Amino acid sequence: MSLSKDYIETVYKKLEERGAHQTEFLQAVREMFNTIEPVIEKKPDYIKWNILEQLVEPERIITFKVPWMDQAGKININKGYRVQFNSAKGPYKGGLRFHPSVNESIMKFLAFEQIFKNSLTGLPIGGGKGGSDFNPKGKSDIDIMRFCQSFMTELHRHIGPQLDIPAGDIGVGAREIGYLYGQYKRLNGSETGVLTGKPISMNGSLGRKEATGYGLVYYTDEMLRANGKSFQNQKVVVSGSGNVAIYTIKKVQEYGGTVIACSDSNGYIYDESGIDVTLLQEIKEIKHLRLSQYQTQTSHYSEGSIWNLNKRYDIALPCATQNEIDKDKAQKIITNGAYCVSEGANMPSTIDAITLYQKNKVLYGPAKAANAGGVATSTLEMAQNASHSHWPREQVENELKAIMKNIFDTVNKTCETYNLGNNYLVGANIAAFTQVADAMIYQGIV
Repeated sequence: MSLSKDYIETVYKKLEERGAHQTEFLQAVREMFNTIEPVIEKKPDYIKWNILEQLVEPERIITFKVPWMDQAGKININKGYRVQFNSAKGPYKGGLRFHPSVNESIMKFLAFEQIFKNSLTGLPIGGGKGGSDFNPKGKSDIDIMRFCQSFMTELHRHIGPQLDIPAGDIGVGAREIGYLYGQYKRLNGSETGVLTGKPISMNGSLGRKEATGYGLVYYTDEMLRANGKSFQNQKVVVSGSGNVAIYTIKKVQEYGGTVIACSDSNGYIYDESGIDVTLLQEIKEIKHLRLSQYQTQTSHYSEGSIWNLNKRYDIALPCATQNEIDKDKAQKIITNGAYCVSEGANMPSTIDAITLYQKNKVLYGPAKAANAGGVATSTLEMAQNASHSHWPREQVENELKAIMKNIFDTVNKTCETYNLGNNYLVGANIAAFTQVADAMIYQGIV
């Protein structure tokens, strides 16, 4: 075993022994560690400075109780988190997730991934993530407001425009950000840069809602074109039906592709004529109904995973949640003829699924590169707030497109430097890791 591989495995084993129960976090670290041996071999200073062990330990984990009283007068208790993982590149930046599945392992995995995603944007931001096991689904506006106010009453002392700037994630949209921001102002005075994803009337940025979906398509289009392909006349499957999925579908259609299926947590719609995105938005964004209410003359609803779909298609864009594609589902995707998988969700593919993509020479856009559009536009919102300006939508979208192109160019150049071919997973991991590790070395032991 080489010195670099021995170092990587020693650090991972130590991490695993300390937290074997944190499966999502260990998976994220394992996926990164599986790819960075070439750069550790090339730069032995990373071993000298014990960068890996420094890197996998969060700088700070904040956990707290969130007590709140609902409209019925019942007192509820939830748990809140903020993982401030790495600030080598700048203030912590990353979303807040409100979902029953939230726990420390998921928060750490998301924050760890965020470090490298943010690094790839080229913007001066570090990595963090937070949230709660609170479930906003089915709750009244009053209940959500009360929860958000209690959550921010504790969180406010740990964030700030030069320290940590949260945004939204699953379960946290403009409504929740508005309530959180209002409470922050009550406690601290007006700080327009402390939260991003704000409603437009509260100095939010145009294009933020669409950013992750649009960014995914911009990145994937660059990857396709680098390999002599495009979205034109391609059949595409998109998992999910939230913001990321909806705006992914919309942009794919603009680029000449046909999205034939999308999903929610209960099942999926197959529409051979192409998903009617206007109807989808009406059902999910306006009426807040289940996807089973989507009905056209050419559509069919099925329960279960969208990745069990037995139809031919060319491109898979998972935009739902972590680990939605395991080895068996990856094999199904490949059997259906897909030659490209690009990720709009965070870590939607298991390690076994990724191995299968690579074995079958599937073009693979890893989440840390492909879904960076949301955080990129959040940072553009910070820039607008700091300069007391408001950019037109076209300017925001042009900036986003340029950032996503730059991310792909950085990944592609790294692939060329390390003779990786079109292994964009390894290229993304090495490019992101190198930037963060070098910044850490320059700052010494901190």
